[in-house]
Amino acid sequence: MIRVFFAGSPAIAVPSLEALAREDGVEIAGVLTNPDSPKGRSGTPEPTEAGYAAQKILQQYEKRGRVLFPVLKPQKLDAPVREQISRLKPDLLVSFAYGRIFGPKFLALFPLGGINIHPSLLPKYRGPSPIQAAILNRDTVTGITVQRLAQEMDSGDILAVEQFQLTGGETFGSLSAAVSQKSAVLLIKVLKDIAGGKAEGTAQDHGKASFCSVIKKDDGIINWKMSACEIEARIRAFDPWPLCRTVHNGRQLFILKAGVFRDKDSSAKPALVLGIDKQAGILVQTGEGILAVKELQYQAKKALYFPDFLNGARDFEGSILG
Repeated sequence: MIRVFFAGSPAIAVPSLEALAREDGVEIAGVLTNPDSPKGRSGTPEPTEAGYAAQKILQQYEKRGRVLFPVLKPQKLDAPVREQISRLKPDLLVSFAYGRIFGPKFLALFPLGGINIHPSLLPKYRGPSPIQAAILNRDTVTGITVQRLAQEMDSGDILAVEQFQLTGGETFGSLSAAVSQKSAVLLIKVLKDIAGGKAEGTAQDHGKASFCSVIKKDDGIINWKMSACEIEARIRAFDPWPLCRTVHNGRQLFILKAGVFRDKDSSAKPALVLGIDKQAGILVQTGEGILAVKELQYQAKKALYFPDFLNGARDFEGSILG
């Protein structure tokens, strides 16, 4: 029986936590997640997705008479928190998108060390936004890496990798959902290897490392001087957050779905609404190529498919966006 201490916060981590709860031979020693934060118009503090999932697991455990575990939500991983975790006697730390770097004193609490699930083919895309990076760079292949936790971010020895093809239509939301399910399966495989003493790590080639950065709200502002391919990738990478947006007649306008129009470029200036293609959508000139906008939304209004949008925005064709 391995006593696993799980650290994670967003929805992508939930299937892995749920898989640990179901797995024979695994006992959850505790769950570490970010503090509750204000949500919705009321601003009422609510738990992270992983924190909420942990509560549901505890309810199931209580009904079945299983041993319960604490859910910790500290502001920082200081000495009192380390002492609390030490008393739980965990064997192994499993981390997935917890959002903080673990120091040596913290990692020393776990006799079997720590492992981390990272949604890229390490050493590619080390950092906090590897799924968005794969979409932004229009990669045809991505994957999941389970690595040993090390002091340098995402630099630990690799224990397992799963590689899969991309279609070019993925959004951050859809690819995250797929990764979350695949990661749970891969995690259990690695845990069985660790329990059986068969987990052998392979060192990363640090010379091939690439990095990605935190996604910010302003990253969603469309620069129409970019190519249609780049803008289309950003629309997918920033869905559902922060969403790509521009301005039309002083109103913020979200571009929710679009494609690259397979036609000749025009000599028009970037950001000009050229016209409409009945199948492809609203045609907008970019710095290179034409973007076909299929679904869009004014701020505080509902999302509309392009024919419905144009019924209420008859001045749209010929306007300049941004």
